[in-house]
Amino acid sequence: MQIKSLSAILIFILCGIVCFSQTYADQITEYRTEYKQGFLKDANSPLKKKDLKYLDFFEPDSRYVVTANFKRTEDALPFDMPTSSGKMKEYIKYGEATFLLHDTAFTISVYQSTQLREFEQYKNYLFIPFNDATNSVTTYGGGRYMDLEIDEIKNNTLIIDFNKAYNPYCVYSDGYSCPVPPKENFLDVQINAGEKNFLKKH
Repeated sequence: MQIKSLSAILIFILCGIVCFSQTYADQITEYRTEYKQGFLKDANSPLKKKDLKYLDFFEPDSRYVVTANFKRTEDALPFDMPTSSGKMKEYIKYGEATFLLHDTAFTISVYQSTQLREFEQYKNYLFIPFNDATNSVTTYGGGRYMDLEIDEIKNNTLIIDFNKAYNPYCVYSDGYSCPVPPKENFLDVQINAGEKNFLKKH
């Protein structure tokens, strides 16, 4: 009787893990569908409907969802972040997020655009530009981005999902000024999650 009960518990646990993985994969698939549709709604989009088939992604992987300890950077001064076009865009360092990935600790900086925060609809937006060891191999050589909102930081904790990492517009077309990730945001690890390099040359 005890053996049967133990077997039932193990089956329940294993089923729960599988079901969670399937649910998470479905969530990312839905997220990416909305992401693709966003290109068609953006008047400034570099992509047309015919181009969407060239978007490429890593398979959803919940191992790249990390819980980070967040430390706010007090009294941060604005600074100019270089862009791909040579122009500068002004940001402040909002804080730092420290997390474990593959049993190694990493710290990544989180930024806020001084321009966007002046607009009501964007005042809570945060920005993480980063480079990692997949750049120029499976992902864009100039790095990738992630977007967050201030209210996602709770009790000095932040969930970072690298499966939602996306490419700058510069990947798809010329003529854009894309922020270049600061050196402090180089992660010496392969982030095999999120968007891959664009499959179409421009």
